[in-house]
Amino acid sequence: MNSDKVHRTIKMKILTTTFNTKHNTAPFSQIKLEDYKPAFIENIASARAEIDAITNNPEAPTFENTIVALDFSGEALDRLSSIFFNLNSAETCDEMQKIAQEISPLLTEFSNDIALNEDLFKRVKTVYDQKDSLTLTTEQATLLDKKFKGFSRNGALLSEDDKLKLREIDTELAKLKLTYGENVLAETNNYQLHITNETDLKGLPEGAKEMAASLAKSKKLEGWIFTLDFPSYLPFVTYVDHRELRKELAIAAGKKAFQNNEFDNQEHVKRIVELRHKRANLLGYTSHSHFVLEERMAQNPEKVQSFLNDLLEKAKPAAEKEFAQLTAFAKELDGIDYLEKWDGAYYSEKLKQKLFSLDDELLKPYFKLENVLNGAFTIAEKLYGITFQEVFDIDKYHKDVQTFEVLDENNNLVAIFYSDFFPRKGKRNGAWMTSYKSQAIKNGNNERPHVSIVCNFTPPIDSSDSEQAKQTKPSLLTFNEVTTLFHEFGHALHGMLANATYPSLSGTSVYWDFVELPSQVMENWCYEPEALALFAKHYETGEIIPQHYVEKIKESASFLEGMATLRQLSFGILDMAYHAKSQTIANVKAFEKQAMEIASLYPDVEENCMSTSFSHIFQGGYSSGYYSYKWAEVLDADAFAYFQEKGIFNKEVATKFKENVLSKGGTELPMELYKRFRGQEPKADALLKRAGLI
Repeated sequence: MNSDKVHRTIKMKILTTTFNTKHNTAPFSQIKLEDYKPAFIENIASARAEIDAITNNPEAPTFENTIVALDFSGEALDRLSSIFFNLNSAETCDEMQKIAQEISPLLTEFSNDIALNEDLFKRVKTVYDQKDSLTLTTEQATLLDKKFKGFSRNGALLSEDDKLKLREIDTELAKLKLTYGENVLAETNNYQLHITNETDLKGLPEGAKEMAASLAKSKKLEGWIFTLDFPSYLPFVTYVDHRELRKELAIAAGKKAFQNNEFDNQEHVKRIVELRHKRANLLGYTSHSHFVLEERMAQNPEKVQSFLNDLLEKAKPAAEKEFAQLTAFAKELDGIDYLEKWDGAYYSEKLKQKLFSLDDELLKPYFKLENVLNGAFTIAEKLYGITFQEVFDIDKYHKDVQTFEVLDENNNLVAIFYSDFFPRKGKRNGAWMTSYKSQAIKNGNNERPHVSIVCNFTPPIDSSDSEQAKQTKPSLLTFNEVTTLFHEFGHALHGMLANATYPSLSGTSVYWDFVELPSQVMENWCYEPEALALFAKHYETGEIIPQHYVEKIKESASFLEGMATLRQLSFGILDMAYHAKSQTIANVKAFEKQAMEIASLYPDVEENCMSTSFSHIFQGGYSSGYYSYKWAEVLDADAFAYFQEKGIFNKEVATKFKENVLSKGGTELPMELYKRFRGQEPKADALLKRAGLI
């Protein structure tokens, strides 16, 4: 055996299901980019052999030898995929993106080979047809239903010609979505605003200025550099007095992948929408939305449209009133006759300061990142009895990543938790939770999950050029970033506390319009004095956040909430406009403008187009699902009202939430789980009251 083949064999072993590492964690430092493609080819072959063994089993189909075997098949491939695609979002490079384009069609082909395997489907259908005579638990019945629908909803009942068409559509869609995301990342990375005159930065907080100076220095430039990364972008458009510069940065952000260059996404948007509709029609559905929503709490596009319209009717009068107030304030302050999009954050912050004597710069010293994270840990301990211990012998993919063992009250391992908080070139914008290993019960052993949250917060800053006097200013969060951390941590709890038997039903594997409940409900603790006292401490003095600040935070919680609600609804409306009916889109910008007009307040910016960088629906999994953020807000407001009624750290309520929501994953219908926790279906009253809309 030659040395190259030996190397490949060793690397193959590294990228298998079980790693020779602590807690079977991913061996990031041992993986080289060139290892991925051969490992994918090998693991696809192994997974295919597992599928063949199920398909060709001479024994009669049973729940165990067909349905369960199918759910546990391809474990090595699933783990490899989670490592690769998670890193492609958090730590990518040109070579990795090239590999993604090469392996994506292979994975799509394999996925279709399973979904369109007629003999395998016959076995699944045989078990499904016997379901009434089988003695199945609720979770087993859910798994059986999911597996059957996984075939029937993905082409198993199609003719051979239509199966071929479906394969072609899926392969093209997979590549288009990857390219779309790569273009957004490239456009984000390609822009910078270089400022050399300090007077242009009047109004900008010192911390944001220091970060911009540090970035310029890293690029060997004088002055200050601002980018489209959120920690750089948001303070600039919120605080800088120079209106033309705010405009320049805002327009740059709004025209990502809408510049008729090599990274333009307009044709990709059209093609993705077209292919999704074709796929849905091929499978017998009226539209992509009808296909998607069949497996959601909302059930159909009509119900979603009704939900969005109902909230729009309640929010729009409040939003228009708030916009008029903001416009009048800008006129009074600076003689601005018409508010533009680059004025919104700036005058909102000014008005907030005037009404509440509160601004992010005043609050940031109380929200040191480490303290906020420890606060989330403490709240999780109070509610669910788990503790987080940082460990340093688990492999990382970047030096910024922290690793934790999560333990229960008896010191048993609950999960491995990774956190990754700072922006960098190879990391996409935004914040998300993900998993490197799912929870499941295999061979009597409860395999615990490995969960990660990824954000883009302001990093610590070296505040002196002198090596002798060098000091590091810690990462201080805005209050919005505090709620973002808690949001993603809520998702992480959903993954970490999972206690299902089957991997496809575990953790966050739930209906898409239910998945945001654990994350959004977690944000509520950020507004409670009893919770804030645990972590909101001045990073220099250790002083707990003053009570009058806490009161101001609560008072300002619904500040301009009508406008915020309208903005969120406009995204859901645009999503449904693209996906709820078949259509030909001649012009992406014109289509978007018309769709969002009913929920728009600011004048349109001709150079900007949201659709070309709306990654949630064109790269991620939110197509026909963006409404779920507001849907989940109804659930979370109703759920937290229960906590408030009994006490925000009430163990009885927390245990009911843990046992009926967090640990159950997708093992039952979400409404049944919610009713078991709450004792009733959710009501919108709590949300409308919290938002100040009633």
